[in-house]
Amino acid sequence: MGAAQNTAAPPGRRRAVPWVFLGLWIVVLALASPFAAKLADVQKDRPVDYLPASADSTEVAEIQDRLPGGEATELVLVYHRDGGLTVADRKTAGEQVAEIADAHKLVAEPKGVPSADGATLMYPVASTEPGQDEEKRDALVESVREVAGGEGGLSVDVGGSGALDTDAGEVYNSLGGPLLYTTAGVVALLLVLIYRSPFLWLVPLAVAGVADYFAMAVAYGLHQAFGTAVTGQSSGVMTILVFGAGTDYALLLVSRYREELRRIERPYDAMAAALRGCGPAVLASSGTVAAGLLCLLAADLNSSRGMGPLGTVGVLCALTMMLTLLPAILVLLGRRVFWPLVPAFGSAPKQRRSLFAAMGSSAGRRPLTVLAAGAVLLGALALGAFNLPGSLKQEDSFTKTPESVSAMETLAAAYPEQGTQPITVMTPAGRAGDALAEIRGTKGVDSAERGRTAEGWTEISVFASAPPESAGETATIEALRDGLDGSYVGGASAQQTDLRDTNARDRMIVVPLVLGAVLLILVALLRSLVAPLLLLAAVVAVWGAALGIAGLVLEPLFGFEGTDPGLGLLSFVFLVALGVDYGIFLMHRMREECLNGAEPGTAALTALRTTGGVIASAGLVLAATFAVLTNMPLVQLVELGFVIAVGVLLDTFLVRTYLVTSASVALGRKVWWPGPLSRPRAVAAAQEPEPVRVSAP
Repeated sequence: MGAAQNTAAPPGRRRAVPWVFLGLWIVVLALASPFAAKLADVQKDRPVDYLPASADSTEVAEIQDRLPGGEATELVLVYHRDGGLTVADRKTAGEQVAEIADAHKLVAEPKGVPSADGATLMYPVASTEPGQDEEKRDALVESVREVAGGEGGLSVDVGGSGALDTDAGEVYNSLGGPLLYTTAGVVALLLVLIYRSPFLWLVPLAVAGVADYFAMAVAYGLHQAFGTAVTGQSSGVMTILVFGAGTDYALLLVSRYREELRRIERPYDAMAAALRGCGPAVLASSGTVAAGLLCLLAADLNSSRGMGPLGTVGVLCALTMMLTLLPAILVLLGRRVFWPLVPAFGSAPKQRRSLFAAMGSSAGRRPLTVLAAGAVLLGALALGAFNLPGSLKQEDSFTKTPESVSAMETLAAAYPEQGTQPITVMTPAGRAGDALAEIRGTKGVDSAERGRTAEGWTEISVFASAPPESAGETATIEALRDGLDGSYVGGASAQQTDLRDTNARDRMIVVPLVLGAVLLILVALLRSLVAPLLLLAAVVAVWGAALGIAGLVLEPLFGFEGTDPGLGLLSFVFLVALGVDYGIFLMHRMREECLNGAEPGTAALTALRTTGGVIASAGLVLAATFAVLTNMPLVQLVELGFVIAVGVLLDTFLVRTYLVTSASVALGRKVWWPGPLSRPRAVAAAQEPEPVRVSAP
């Protein structure tokens, strides 16, 4: 771009365009506001809502809903006194259970089951009053808890799958405010440190908040139009992506805008130049992230399949706002928004010693040594993944113990050799008798009772002889499924089994799709095969190392007794998509330097020196936003946030800085094979258009 007078727009246009964009977004947000407020109303967080329609446990829930009274909400009242229950305690328990039975429509008459040591008494109860209505379920649980109570050393807890779902729902519903405020606070702090301005940080932060609100409206529209699953996890991750990715795009744009203001007198023309300069790189990187996330549509798990579109909505809404609303506001505010470091027209930026220049030089002196040492380090860290704890049980999903989990812990200690929550079998009514006999003869079954019959189906409640979600109970569930033709086996434990199995299937499908989609985009963008493969290998190595670090700290440091079955898949998708995002910024600048005549080794070091500050700032912001999830009260969110935050930091300060740079230096022109840049400069110059330039902050 030439001098300011060559790029100047007519004065009327300069004044009008920012106001047009601002007014347009005010109208759009006013129209979207009613829909954004409804997103929480369509959020579903029951385990069965996460499962695919083909799962056995989903079939059971759907058949139960068609039975008289609908789906049953299962609860367990747990009465316990250290040293043994007294006669008065048992009388209190009986009276309270009778009061509950009188107040609510129960499936069967509750029967107390005493523990062997006489210290615990449990009453399994089930009601069809709520059906699939979560508000009615929560009201039932609250009503039961109001009745069930003890004093004088008698403890009473209400557990069971219904109480667990209620407690989980309360946690998910409470995430929105704390997650948003904490994320905004973290981003604000980092922007103040990066921009060193008391005003500038407010602009991208406010625009990110508006983008998040708009994303909520779009997500609600997706749910209404296509039935896209909305869960607490997916809506929380969408918010993280809006603030993380949106702030990254803002950093790149503001950095380039500051540079152009030194060269171009009028803010409107400087912003136009900045958008032409960094816009294509931002569009390409956001497109790569969106493509990777949309691969989750191939997942069979409802929660994962819904996270793909919601994550994409978050990224694209952030992109749209940062390329339209943010430029409009910055232009209207003028240069004074940068105070006290105002970029004066015709001035030169202050020259500072670059940390990334020093880091690049160290990588450039012995590239093969640096590359080998980094590969060994990442490989060693990845071995820690073998130390990851087993699958997360439902009662271990909370960082703070709710009443339902306390009940399950008491039951596990009091009934170590007995199932305490039912496995539900739905069998054709015509062969219910034979099925009941076969169930009672199945290894691992402690008892089985026939329940409701309607719509051609009979409900059978089965108690295993092993504790809930243990290997023994899982074996019993599998034996029932193998032995009962034409029947479906569900219930809380079966749902967890189906979650694990479906996640394993999804990994086999989605991981290759993500790699293939991202590779194709990188090949088209970089016009090379080696450079995209290098970037993909780097982000896959980061993912393995991040999981390895998680394996070393999740149980010893956080005290988590299991990992979410979806951790591997979701962390892979996010780290690959977001990691390649930064690789695009680096490789774009490398191509530019090569096109300007620099040798590949010099180009790699120059690219690191000039873009290292932007990438480091963006990486810190993104890692910090995902780290916010580690403060949430759900283990699966803490684990996901930790792995992604660690992975982004590894990618930003180790892989992108040292390994990709040293590999590019070592490969030389081969890094651009088979594209024109892999051939002599004279040929490449004749064939290559002017590239996109990403500037340093």
